[in-house]
Amino acid sequence: MGSADSKLNFRKAVIQLTTKTQPVEATDNAFWDQFWADTATSVQDVFALVPAAEIRAVREESPSNLATLCYKAVEKLVQGAESGCHTEKERQIVLNCCRLLTRILPYIFEDPDWRGFFWSTVPGAGRGGGDEDDENARPLAESLLLAVTDLLFCPDFTVQSHRRSTVDTAEDIHSIDSCEYIWEAGVGFAHSPQPNYIHDLNRTELLKLLLTCFSEAMYLPPSSDSSNTNPWVQFFCSTENRHALPLFTSLLNVVCAYDPVGYGIPYNHLLFSDYREPLVEEAAQVLIVTLDYDSSTSSSPTVDGTTTGTAMDDVDPPGPDNLFVNYLSRIHREEDFQFILKGVARLLSNPLVQTYLPNSAKKIQFHQELLVLFWKLCDFNKKFLFFVLKSSDVLDILVPILYFLNDARADQSRVGLMHIGVFILLLLSGERNFGVRLNKPYSVRVPMDIPVFTGTHADLLIIVFHKIITSGHQRLQPLFDCLLTIVVNVSPYLKSLSMVAANKLLHLLEAFSTTWFLFSAVQNHHLVFFLLEVFNNIIQYQFDGNSNLVYAVIRKRNVFHQLANLPTDSQSIQKGLQRKKKTPEPISRTNSQDGISMEGSRPAAPAEPGTLKTSLVATPGIDKLTEKSQVSEDGTMRSLEPEASQLSPEGNPPAALSDGESWSGEASHSRRDRRRLSSASSSGQWTPTPDWVMSWKSKLPLQTIMRLLQVLVPQVEKICIDKGLTDESEILKFLQHGTLVGLLPVPHPILIRKYQANSGTAMWFRTYMWGVIYLRNVDPPIWYDTDVKLFEIQRV
Repeated sequence: MGSADSKLNFRKAVIQLTTKTQPVEATDNAFWDQFWADTATSVQDVFALVPAAEIRAVREESPSNLATLCYKAVEKLVQGAESGCHTEKERQIVLNCCRLLTRILPYIFEDPDWRGFFWSTVPGAGRGGGDEDDENARPLAESLLLAVTDLLFCPDFTVQSHRRSTVDTAEDIHSIDSCEYIWEAGVGFAHSPQPNYIHDLNRTELLKLLLTCFSEAMYLPPSSDSSNTNPWVQFFCSTENRHALPLFTSLLNVVCAYDPVGYGIPYNHLLFSDYREPLVEEAAQVLIVTLDYDSSTSSSPTVDGTTTGTAMDDVDPPGPDNLFVNYLSRIHREEDFQFILKGVARLLSNPLVQTYLPNSAKKIQFHQELLVLFWKLCDFNKKFLFFVLKSSDVLDILVPILYFLNDARADQSRVGLMHIGVFILLLLSGERNFGVRLNKPYSVRVPMDIPVFTGTHADLLIIVFHKIITSGHQRLQPLFDCLLTIVVNVSPYLKSLSMVAANKLLHLLEAFSTTWFLFSAVQNHHLVFFLLEVFNNIIQYQFDGNSNLVYAVIRKRNVFHQLANLPTDSQSIQKGLQRKKKTPEPISRTNSQDGISMEGSRPAAPAEPGTLKTSLVATPGIDKLTEKSQVSEDGTMRSLEPEASQLSPEGNPPAALSDGESWSGEASHSRRDRRRLSSASSSGQWTPTPDWVMSWKSKLPLQTIMRLLQVLVPQVEKICIDKGLTDESEILKFLQHGTLVGLLPVPHPILIRKYQANSGTAMWFRTYMWGVIYLRNVDPPIWYDTDVKLFEIQRV
């Protein structure tokens, strides 16, 4: 039968289903088989031939027919898994059922009355599929998930058969050890099976169905309640799934082993279609969804549900009951870490290479999923995080992230990508090794729209951050605290900043310390505190190599004097705010475009009109995201417990701050004090008062810089007068050999703000990840036009 005929028959069956008001018996196989037995419809056909309106109509008007359709489709998958799918016909039936369920499930999830349907047992659907007692029956969801996992290790269907078999000696699906059928070499598996594009296509379809099962999460509104676990993921990642380990390993290895360049021949992908890429994308998406686990609330329950903590326990607590998270957290072999890191870095760098040599290799589109995966790896496996930071390979992750941040800064639809890139850098910056690694010279020339400079990876980071702050869109402002926290965290280790980067830091201070910026919002002065801390760290700990920065500070000394003499009377405050009305920009754009950009670069483009984007929940303020640690003389860190007293160099955040605000650089005030310090006008708008300005101005950490200026400015001026100089190289030479030993205040302890897991970011990651998955699945458009609740879909 031709495919046009089979499409027609399939469409007829769909119409019959939607027009029948009477329930069709489950035993009427002649009717139900029309949906899967005689048809050869692609997943795109199924989406075209089963319109949304008709699925909803059946759901409302003949619910028992929809229920039977789902139940029969699952039954076919279970039978296929039981038999091992040895015939072409069986495989076709399995794929057709798979496509049909992928189409229908979102419409089951969007209706709260139907959501429990898959978790009910269906009469006669016992574990063996026979008619035994119903106590033994599994919920439909469990039968579906177990059938799909069996089908993913089905010889000659989704994996290479190990036997040269005729049908009668075919492997029994129940006796095979699926660990021998892992899809790709890598973690825990050394053998790389022969590529087989039919197997890749079949796996991709089954994974698409899995992802659709897991997507029930999209139809629940965001809630920070961590008990809100996804029952589909929970069952799939439990010990009930006998293939959990080989599946986890297959998904991880398929992603990390993928090389889009092919066999090293440029333009190769134009000749050969790549069947691996859709599988890799699907695998990455399934993997990050199964790893959606809030680590901040877990205290590693033991098997009997109590939490561990006695001295008798193993060193390693048993870990979460989500096996995928558990396996991920237990990877420990150096060669496994190397394989994962190299794979992720190779894929993240792919779009950069592509920009430089357009079309030379396939340009992958799943970098956001890879960033989520990398985040999960670092968050759940501390050994992996330390491995990443131990070698300079961390820079192979850093450079692509900076490229994405710079490239996406003008695009409103990519604000989520900006956040995750910054979160990863915040996590890395909490470790001393990251700061040390940044001193490696930056020689690779990635085509980026930033000034050309000669220097280190630290210079690259500062220049890109400056660009984001001065020429990104408004919605990035909540990230400024995070960006500057990262710079503060690495600053004590930066051996020598280039002149370009030093000027960028001073330009930020200049912009953030204008009176209208300082007086126009309750937390704007925090940014000045962060920047002063950066200068203090570099002057106190890395003075010797940083003549460029010292020179820049001397040249811009008036900025520091103005800060020290900031007016605090009401009249001046009002005048400062008047100036704001004339300058609506959050930051002056002067000198942000200086110098020529790197070759091959294009300016960051705003989102195309009509681009869809998904909304995100607010991210926690920097005080909730991080926890302060002090670095002692020997380099070890101790956590600073926030205390109510004023003993800590910076106080704990006051209760009056909302989540969206952040706090840094000064001691706390009680709610009452804060109300006294800033009066709220009748409109409920906050207005600055002299007391409020005084409260933080008195704590500006300017002593070190003022002392430096006091000692060096007269000496520099003397050189200029003596030699009639305007040449900065002479001054820099003098500064290089200068020393301030014994002249500066005693070095302050180094403070690092380390990322700490919290349910706010766990929730943020969930909405971001599902938003990415929603937007990336356009062919077929699995979730489009269904009533999702986790985020809103907006047009830019």
